[in-house]
Amino acid sequence: MKIFNHKVLPLVGATFIAALLVFMIWTFSISNFFAPEKSPLLASKPKNEISSESITPIPLSISLDPAKVALGERLFHEPRLSKTNTIACANCHVLTLGGTDGKPRSFGINGQQGVINAPTVFNSGLNFRQFWDGRAATLEDQIDGPLTNPIEMGTSWPESIEKLKQDQEYKLAFERIYRKEGISPNSIRDAIATFERSLITPNGRFDKYLRGDTNAITADEKAGYRLFKDYGCASCHQGMNVGGNMYEKIGVMADYFKDRGGIVSADLGRFNVTGDTEHKHEFKVPSLRNVALTAPYLHDGSAATLEHAILIMGRYQLGVEIPVDDTRLIARFLETLNGEYHGRPL
Repeated sequence: MKIFNHKVLPLVGATFIAALLVFMIWTFSISNFFAPEKSPLLASKPKNEISSESITPIPLSISLDPAKVALGERLFHEPRLSKTNTIACANCHVLTLGGTDGKPRSFGINGQQGVINAPTVFNSGLNFRQFWDGRAATLEDQIDGPLTNPIEMGTSWPESIEKLKQDQEYKLAFERIYRKEGISPNSIRDAIATFERSLITPNGRFDKYLRGDTNAITADEKAGYRLFKDYGCASCHQGMNVGGNMYEKIGVMADYFKDRGGIVSADLGRFNVTGDTEHKHEFKVPSLRNVALTAPYLHDGSAATLEHAILIMGRYQLGVEIPVDDTRLIARFLETLNGEYHGRPL
């Protein structure tokens, strides 16, 4: 029995094509309507970038108030912001050491040792949250942590402000830049955070590769990048900062903390912020920018070398024992993420 005769078929075909066109137009409109807004940093994305990659280059420059950057740099290196006048932000975040201090855990006032590995300050403005446990939403919020922590700088805002007011140069600088406030917690936070946002490290060899220079990295480094993606490392380490944009639990595929032993409060991660048991051992995924310069690794500083950190991540996060040769190649790729600061390689 014929369901359609020769007169009906053309009508059905035309109806189908018209419906398909409507669906395609609707899909395009909906996808654009719900598309996320682009970050101002992403607006500088180069036209010839390799568009299929999950990692994007850092812009070659960003626009910031140079007077605030200069004042913030001075405050970043100012030990009078600590109770004992001995510890500055730069003690734990050494700009000549990749923005860290090379220690498993840093030391604060009176020789006290901190509880967690100091992350790099370079490219910290690209992170979606601050601190390993994400307890600070912005760089401005983050500043209160070390300043008032009794182990780190151990002071208070009134005490720090009083010291700065004794310095005529500081008084003049704050009056010039922050006319209404002068020296205040908010103006100090703003200056330091502005300086920290200036600490981008663009133009690494991998960024040059992403911008179209296929000779910027070697054959081994390209092989390492393929392995980095094939093993699944890029599922957490992607975006402009190659990380720093999500949380993840340490020990997805095996119990890292049971094997390591000696669990302390800092190992609880985001649980310390939210109180939600689902967040135990969950941390902000660290950026891998300049990672070859920031040993030791992990929140506890337990991995002394890049290769050791890769093996740990393979075993506990991916559920695989990464062979030595693959580990070496992945490490070679990660070395291409070293960038430049003020036009010079870190």
